[in-house]
Amino acid sequence: MDLKDRFLKYVSFDTQSNESSETFPSTEKQLVLLNYLKEELQTIGLEDVTMDEHGYVMATLPATKGKEGVPTIGFISHVDTSPDMSGANIKPHIIDKYDGRDIMLGNNVWLKVEDFPELSFFKGHTLIHTDGTTLLGADDKAGVAEIVTAMQWLVAHPEVEHGKIRVGFTPDEEIGRGVDFFDVKKFGADFAYTMDGGMEGELEYENFNAAGAKITIAGRNVHPGMAKNKMINAIDIATELNTLLPASERPQYTENYEGFFHCVGIKGSVEEAEINYIIRDHDSDKFELKKQLMWDVVNFLQRKYGEKVLTLTLKDQYYNMRKMVEPHPQVIEKARRAMIEAGVKPLVRPIRGGTDGSRLSFMGLPCPNLFTGGMNFHGRYEYASLTTMNRAMNTIINLARIWAE
Repeated sequence: MDLKDRFLKYVSFDTQSNESSETFPSTEKQLVLLNYLKEELQTIGLEDVTMDEHGYVMATLPATKGKEGVPTIGFISHVDTSPDMSGANIKPHIIDKYDGRDIMLGNNVWLKVEDFPELSFFKGHTLIHTDGTTLLGADDKAGVAEIVTAMQWLVAHPEVEHGKIRVGFTPDEEIGRGVDFFDVKKFGADFAYTMDGGMEGELEYENFNAAGAKITIAGRNVHPGMAKNKMINAIDIATELNTLLPASERPQYTENYEGFFHCVGIKGSVEEAEINYIIRDHDSDKFELKKQLMWDVVNFLQRKYGEKVLTLTLKDQYYNMRKMVEPHPQVIEKARRAMIEAGVKPLVRPIRGGTDGSRLSFMGLPCPNLFTGGMNFHGRYEYASLTTMNRAMNTIINLARIWAE
């Protein structure tokens, strides 16, 4: 099976994760694809293929003769798709040679160059896009397909020398739980790469420090005709809280290394309300200041309305992997070289988000993130360049060879 057919097969599986679930994986349907991958890895000739009770699939491509002593490297991707939009009944459309113009996805939904200027880079590429009713699933089934196809190629080309290679596929990355039970010792790699980036050439070893904040608000509902000095409107307090956080530090007004407060959900009534945020910053000191500001805002409103009216739950989610990867510059330099030899210009830049590689780096497995060719993740405008996907696959093959030199 070639890369295109493999990718199209994978996106036919509905693997949406569910942040409200208390199980792991959060949805049973992720296990359907994970089981399929387990069987496929065995079929293409990998060894030590396992799937544990949490759904993690791992496998080994043994070292070629004489290369048993070189570092073991790993390649990791996640199978789940975002809860932000449906991943069921995906209908991919293929453009064999993209002409650089706007693309009609379907039902008068347009992918416009004006709105998504990165499209211009992909002129002449083979593109795969949605029909405008679902996401595509390139995040991260493009990465999964690239890893499996690269392993299949290496099995078929024993003349290409490489050390021991480990591959791993995880559930629930999109809801921040992807490596909650990942056994780094069992995985057994010295270094690894997550294939979970987007734009061609992305090489990322910096990411946000991240926290999540939930504020519950206990109001007091009184007939509006008799509400003076009695009613406490939980909705009003939630909106007041949002206005007390700096508007300039919202994601739509930030870029590069700038952090943000992002309101991701608000619900409620006069009687009770809940407002949820994610807090992000690359700089650890600024990250701590943002968390402190959230506490200060809530404390101010508690003094204004009553201590028991607002309750803040604030939890760290992950940290910037830079300090865990930088002591191992060879991990980055080999990735640069592998890209260049695949005809790709490396783009070293910070991730304005997170990745399993961040948490894995803090678990003792230095793990930068590489491009996959998927774009506009998590929504109807998602698309992938098959041309770039092939270059990502070749980057994996090159890394296997380079680490064995």
